[in-house]
Amino acid sequence: MSDWITFALPKGRIMQDSMELFGKIGISCPEMNEKGTRKLVFENKEQKVRVMAVRATDVPTYVEYGCADIGVVGKDTLLEQGKDLYEPLDLKFGYCRLVVAEPKALQADDDPTNWSNIRVATKYPNVTERYFASKGVQVELIKLYGSIELAPLVGLSERIVDLVSTGGTLKANNMVEVETIAEITSRLIVNRASLKTKHKRISEIIDGLEPLIGDDVKISM
Repeated sequence: MSDWITFALPKGRIMQDSMELFGKIGISCPEMNEKGTRKLVFENKEQKVRVMAVRATDVPTYVEYGCADIGVVGKDTLLEQGKDLYEPLDLKFGYCRLVVAEPKALQADDDPTNWSNIRVATKYPNVTERYFASKGVQVELIKLYGSIELAPLVGLSERIVDLVSTGGTLKANNMVEVETIAEITSRLIVNRASLKTKHKRISEIIDGLEPLIGDDVKISM
């Protein structure tokens, strides 16, 4: 099945958006439309396409190790994990921001330029450490896996680094954005070996998607 193309896609909205985009260049997998299915691998034998439904944080691993040739994942995950992957396209959907935030009560007397040693709760310890190191700020990191906004409420940390879309969750917990670390969108990623062994098919996919997502496509090797 070496002539097949395997996609690793995160479950949920990103998978839906991805398949809608792929559909515009003729790639489909009708098996995915079966109601109530719990399958994790879907196939379109006519097109020689396989789709794996995986957790978003696992997408880069499946692609890096060659279990999938192509994946779609948020830039935040790529920044955090630092996998050895080819990242040819910014797909422009799933937009959000990775930000530093703190309780609103701190904002009036706080000046980020004076930070020297802070404690931060986050799902993104690697990104956070690199960001503050670049600013000369020592940071004590607390790794959490959910409800990051809870940390300042119970005194675990004064600041957090987390993804923000509308800002509604921060506002509901009396927190405000202080700095933006990165703007995040979904990216197409490719296994480097697959890019060589399946160059024609993968190049056709990339070339087909590029005009659909605008002229300002970001290319990152």
